[in-house]
Amino acid sequence: MHILMTGGTGLIGRHLIPRLLTLGHQISVVTRDVAAAREKLDARVALWSGLAQQQNLDGVDAVINLAGEPIADKRWTEQQKQRLCESRWQITERIASLINASHAPPRVLISGSATGYYGDTGELVLTEEDQGQEEFTHSLCARWEQLALSAQSERTRVCLLRTGVGLASEGGALSKMKLPFKLGVGGPIGSGKQYLPWIHIDDMVNAILWLLDRDDLSGPFNMVAPYAVRNEQFAATLGHVMHRPAFMRTPASAIKMMMGESSVLVLGGQHVLPKRLEASGFGFRWYDLQEALQDVVGKPAGKGAA
Repeated sequence: MHILMTGGTGLIGRHLIPRLLTLGHQISVVTRDVAAAREKLDARVALWSGLAQQQNLDGVDAVINLAGEPIADKRWTEQQKQRLCESRWQITERIASLINASHAPPRVLISGSATGYYGDTGELVLTEEDQGQEEFTHSLCARWEQLALSAQSERTRVCLLRTGVGLASEGGALSKMKLPFKLGVGGPIGSGKQYLPWIHIDDMVNAILWLLDRDDLSGPFNMVAPYAVRNEQFAATLGHVMHRPAFMRTPASAIKMMMGESSVLVLGGQHVLPKRLEASGFGFRWYDLQEALQDVVGKPAGKGAA
């Protein structure tokens, strides 16, 4: 298949592309910085400097849309919120319009979203049928999904990836989480009772490949391991795996002072189940958090990581 991808140099893209190449697919990656992407990606990957010059996506069999500015890197000023939205919405809207303009459109659009779609939902146990509650992460993800779904037709199915915290040996949220533990000051954040939906990067990649191949699947999928954990359990397990103390609780007030409104990303959470993935027959490899963390924390970063 000829697969067009956005976000190819991000955490998921860097792990997904080698698997797609091994399976014999032809990969094109849309990037704003061709030179930087060329250094990071396999020489077999074709690079597109944008989508402005495209009239349609004839000749593309599938689109995997993972682009978006990292959500937790900066405080959420109104300007930063706008950037977070536009970095996802604009390219998704463009992809959908190109698919709709195609004579022979891609058979599938697999498009990013996040468990933040549900908002900070406390103790509620959530599946894909649940509607999110009104807050910034929900508004961001709901519009992102809506734009992707505008590409759906009898000829193009759309799958939405409501992704949790991806666990990988390098990059992603885990890199930041490990730092306090390395310094000996790791521990729970706030009450520690908030749920943290996680997924091992290998399961994430395998689930995307599963959705790519299954013509009967469409709609939202919670890309999370079947057993969510609370923040305090995650902290204790990470400390154990890293052989570091994990008792230094960071008060909610300190997190709010550092992060402002974006503190909801770590002080809040969602207890999310991968109901639709499991119902489709997908088998997770990584159920147990300790095993998953031992695999990624004790593993050297692979070639192609950036």
